[in-house]
Amino acid sequence: MQERSSLPEQVDVLIIGAGAAGLMCASKAGKRGRNVLIIDHANKVGKKILMSGGGRCNFTNLHTQANNFISTNPNFCKSALSRYTPYDFIALVEEYGIPFHEKKLGQLFCDNKAKDILNMLVKECQLTNVKIRTKCDVIDIEFQDKCYSVTTSLGICKCDSLVIASGGLSIPSMGASDFGYMVAKQFNIGITNTQAALVPFTANKQVLEKLSQLSGSSIAVSVSCNNASFNENLLFTHRGISGPAILQISSYWNPNNIISINLLPKVNLYDLLIDYKKQGSKLNLKNILSQYISKKIVRVLLELWQPEIGHCDKVINQLSDATLNTIAHKFHNWQFSPNGTEGYRTAEVTLGGVNCYEISSKSMEANNQKGLFFIGEVLDVTGHLGGHNFQWAWASAVAASEYV
Repeated sequence: MQERSSLPEQVDVLIIGAGAAGLMCASKAGKRGRNVLIIDHANKVGKKILMSGGGRCNFTNLHTQANNFISTNPNFCKSALSRYTPYDFIALVEEYGIPFHEKKLGQLFCDNKAKDILNMLVKECQLTNVKIRTKCDVIDIEFQDKCYSVTTSLGICKCDSLVIASGGLSIPSMGASDFGYMVAKQFNIGITNTQAALVPFTANKQVLEKLSQLSGSSIAVSVSCNNASFNENLLFTHRGISGPAILQISSYWNPNNIISINLLPKVNLYDLLIDYKKQGSKLNLKNILSQYISKKIVRVLLELWQPEIGHCDKVINQLSDATLNTIAHKFHNWQFSPNGTEGYRTAEVTLGGVNCYEISSKSMEANNQKGLFFIGEVLDVTGHLGGHNFQWAWASAVAASEYV
């Protein structure tokens, strides 16, 4: 399937990008009897699929809906998502006998390997005689007489419908590039501002001196920024903070914003500490807190906040109510100011992209350029963590496949 030979001179549909969206669109268009070719500059298809979900591919989410996505055109994704649902993709997975399970919050993973999903998509392409060429670099695209002529390192191919499924900027080591945005600009289609999303935060040097001691430690938190909030785990790293909660909120963060972190979302810490004090407890603060948070995390955070809350080594009934209130406030409302993010190097997706106001939500075709389609991550549609971005890849691909 993944051949190095020259390209056919003419096809009905040429898809640039052999990832999730590209493979899905190709197989579905092939089932309509269309003559389809996929090309990709990488040496293998579906590289991002293989690495997703820790190698087990979080291929969809049972609860996917429009409010799980960020876009400057928030209504854009509704049509495609309603026409191809998670249950439609699950039916395909079950048809191939691929075992899977729900991990949490509707997230579906393969029991075995992500390669099961990739093999399924490739097989679907084979069944409809889709041609795939890898190690194929695009050199030039021309449009003349209602036909696209794509010049590549493997030759020239003409097509009626050209589909851009080249993804965004995330994980350049996997071959990510701005190719799709360049094509959009060539045909006078706008691009919304792009930035790394679903990405860890880095900490400034002073904070990192303390937090780096916690690298590998995890805690359930509630995080908030710019009117968005998520309840998930936070993971301390050698560079700052990560984990599902942080990846989620990173999509809503802008430089110089502060992240509010509630380290005890299920406990009213002030009331708890006051009760201990009223009972004349001889426990110190660290011993009380360590019933809810690991001793190591408690120790490091109290050291980090020491300039603001003072030394808290006294037994609880020797601390003033005002001090207890300050301590409780810090644990419930830690104001973390990221130094930045780890960037596209580790970002799972790209926020922003091809302007969805200039694309048909029904067909994924450019409003001003007949026969030019954009699907998947290249568009300004960014899903939350947990399988939503794959569902967008499937749904947008199927939408386009019905019109190419």
